[in-house]
Amino acid sequence: MKTLLREIKSCTVCSSFFLHEPRPVVSISDTAKLLIIGQAPGRKVHESGIPWDDASGRNLRAWLGISDDVFYDSSKVALVPMGFCYPGKGKSGDLPPRPECAPLWHERVLNECRSIGLTLLVGQYAQNYYLNTRSKGKLTDNVKSYHEFLPEYLPLPHPSPRNRIWMKKNPWFELDLLPALNQNVKKLNIG
Repeated sequence: MKTLLREIKSCTVCSSFFLHEPRPVVSISDTAKLLIIGQAPGRKVHESGIPWDDASGRNLRAWLGISDDVFYDSSKVALVPMGFCYPGKGKSGDLPPRPECAPLWHERVLNECRSIGLTLLVGQYAQNYYLNTRSKGKLTDNVKSYHEFLPEYLPLPHPSPRNRIWMKKNPWFELDLLPALNQNVKKLNIG
């Protein structure tokens, strides 16, 4: 695990695509029971080097009903983005995760994380990659059909504050899915 983390942290495969130095952000352990696969670090996370160290992360921790201490304890929670480095700014937000990252690293990471009891697929990039042919096509349809992917996966929308409109259009998310999410996280006994 230490060797793999060292390799990931020193990865420069995508450096020619960035206007900044690569800074892979990941947190893994072979004892983690909850795996959260997100999109890619934002600018703030790139600067701090701490996964989900932003408003989206605060929302995600609230959804999960777990403290910062539990969330950032890699022996309990593994935090793996689809793209490990900040991809840069686009016209309407951050650019998508670099496509080289997941095929290069995810299988190796998952082989090391042998205690995972539940994987959260946060956002369309993680859902498209992991649900593959089981995907309902659209993020909302995947999230609404979350029970079909359990116990292996639980798809979630991105917890960005920018998704408030989505939340208002989909009240079932807070009424139905969040209680199910909390129940499934509690079953993992991570605190």
